[in-house]
Formats: sequence, structure tokens, C-alpha cells
Amino acid sequence: MRRTYKFLLRPTCRQAAALGQCLEAHRQLYNAALEHRREAYRRAGVSVRYGDQSAELKHIRADDPGGQGHWSFSSQQATLRRLDIAFAAFFRRVKAGRKPGYPRFKGRGWFDTVTWPKDGDGCRWDSTPCDRLTRIRLQGVGHVRVHRHRAVRGRVKTISVKRETNRWYVILSCDDVPAEPLPQTGAVIGIDMGVASLVTTSDGWQVDNPRHLHAAAGRLAAAQQALARTKPGSRRRRKAAARVAAAHAKIRRRRLDHAHKTANVLVGGYDVIVHEDLKISNMTRSASGSLDAPGCNVAAKTGLNRSILDAGWGVFLRILASKAESAGRELIAVDPRNTSRTCSRCGNCARDNRQSQAAFRCTACGHTAHADVNAAINILRAGLVLREAAEAA
Repeated sequence: MRRTYKFLLRPTCRQAAALGQCLEAHRQLYNAALEHRREAYRRAGVSVRYGDQSAELKHIRADDPGGQGHWSFSSQQATLRRLDIAFAAFFRRVKAGRKPGYPRFKGRGWFDTVTWPKDGDGCRWDSTPCDRLTRIRLQGVGHVRVHRHRAVRGRVKTISVKRETNRWYVILSCDDVPAEPLPQTGAVIGIDMGVASLVTTSDGWQVDNPRHLHAAAGRLAAAQQALARTKPGSRRRRKAAARVAAAHAKIRRRRLDHAHKTANVLVGGYDVIVHEDLKISNMTRSASGSLDAPGCNVAAKTGLNRSILDAGWGVFLRILASKAESAGRELIAVDPRNTSRTCSRCGNCARDNRQSQAAFRCTACGHTAHADVNAAINILRAGLVLREAAEAA
């Protein structure tokens, strides 16, 4: 299996400044390569590829030994590949008839990651099993301390350094990571994702939705108001922007922590987990009303979108899939249509069955239950049917 490990870096002041210079040099390289592609096509109709720009790197480094020449050649190639991937995605969207999204120039706050595609080429991960405080060597930066809070398994393939507000992280992508299967429990479960409760299981367990963004809305609003009162380009504005970014980062870390803990409980207790195959990007698409009433219910839809994104369904499902694979658990995704309107006892599907957000009462047989628990039971049954069909085939 392939897994990623993310560890906190603890650079000195001088190393932090060097890391910032490294990011800035790679950002300038990215923007220069993008300008090269744009101008070549606009003036001569020529499409510049990754191979052409990679071949020019040695001349760029020779002309600027104290700037671009100071950093790793392989990491600069990775930055050019990043631009090439952005163009490939652009042409893919054009071909599919979607909104193209032409690659943009990266501002100072929009380029925060540098990647070394091979361990030992411009970087070196200290793989010796010692204490929790290890080091990583980066060309142009030095040996930076790493807070390694867990063991790294497998073979390190790529190394990335990422800046998040005022923190630095190292991300290791490892191949041949051994699986760690958990003992079989013989239990199966279906889960229903929601806003009132983040997760509701088919056996009645409900996980509260912490609503991290809503809980921090007051502090975040105060930080954003302070940012709005500052003068553009001033030092105070940079500090205020850093406070807003730090508030968002804290919300993100809390959401991730809650998702990890909830997924651990599910993976540890059940062999088969069935969930809804949610199209979250479609569910949170901006509302514009109808032709007859252009602004009708737009505010309500906006609030619902914010609640869905605050719950972090996509983050939770990705973490659950990763942990299930590592633990040898089976994860099944089913079509969520009508799971909340169908009676889990008689199978009657009607809109009036769900009387409110939490109340379910079947109009055919009179069965009453919590609406989310009823939906989770239907999800579990649908997943078991898919599993039996796959085994029979």
C-alpha cells in the first residue's frame, strides 16, 4: 500500500527564513514557466511542454547561481511537472465541456508546497529508528528537526515541505507500507451522514456534529473585521491576515482530529461498513433560484451548504477509506437515493414518511423510528445486497 505521513517541522529562525526563500524561488519558477507557455502560444501558436522547460532549467540555474541555482534541481523539475499537470487538467475539462479554469499565476499566499520526487536527491530523510525528534536534510536549508509522532513504515518515495500559516510540515509519501489487519469481529454496519449528527449508525449510535466553524464564528468574525480595518500593504494587515489564517487552520485541525477518532471507532468495531456514495460537490453547488423566482431560497441553500462543508463529510469518508484499507475492513458505497424516505420494515417509499428532520413514520405500516437510524438500516441492506451480488458473480 501507499501511505502518506505528515509531521511537524521545528526549524530554527534561520532555517525558517531559508524555507521561505525556497518557496519564493519555486513560486517564481512556476510563474515564469506559466508566462513562457502563454507567450509562446499567443505569439507563435507553439505549445510548450514539460520536457522543453525542464531542458532549459540548467541554463536558468547557470544564469542565476545565487537564486534558482541554490535549490535542488529535482524539486524544480517537480514544480514544472506541477504546472504541466495543471495544464493537463485544463485541457481535460475543456474536452469534457466543463468550466475550463485556465492555470493562474501564484501569489505569495497561494504557493506553499515544494516537493522532492526522490529521497536522497536534494533531500534526505533520517530513517534511523531513534527518539521522536529526528531530522531531515534539505538542500539550501540544512538539517531540520522533525517531530515524528509515529513510526514511518515502508519505503519513502517523495518528500514535500508545506507551510500552513506560521507552521511548517514535512509530508512523506511511502510505498510498500505493510497492512495492519485487525481481528475479525463479524459485525456489519450502515452509516448515514448528516448535519444534525455527523454519523448515525444502523444500530442506533449517533456521533454529534461539533460544528467547528460555527463554534469559532465569533472569533473568526472579529479577526476578519480587524483585517478589513487595516491598510492594504501594511505590516498590520499582514499580521491580521496571519491571525485569520491561523483561526481557519485551527478549525481544520479540529475537524481532522474528530474525523480520525470517529473513523477509528468504526474501523475497530466492524468488518463491513456501508456508507452513502455522496456527491458533495453537487450537493454544495451555489443556488441561484429559479427562472420564476431568481432569488428564492438562496439564503437557505447557502446556509445548508455551509453546514455540510463544516461537517466535513468528504474529509471523514477519505479518512475512513484509508483506515479501512489498512485494517483489512470492507467499505461499500451505495446510492443514497430514497434511503431516508423508505421504510426499513415494509419497504414503502413515500415523501410523507419523513415527517421532520428526526421523525420517521411510515404511511403504510405505521412503523416509527429515528429518521437517520431508519436511513442507516436501508443503507446497510443495500450494501449487503451489492456484496452478495459481487460474491455470486
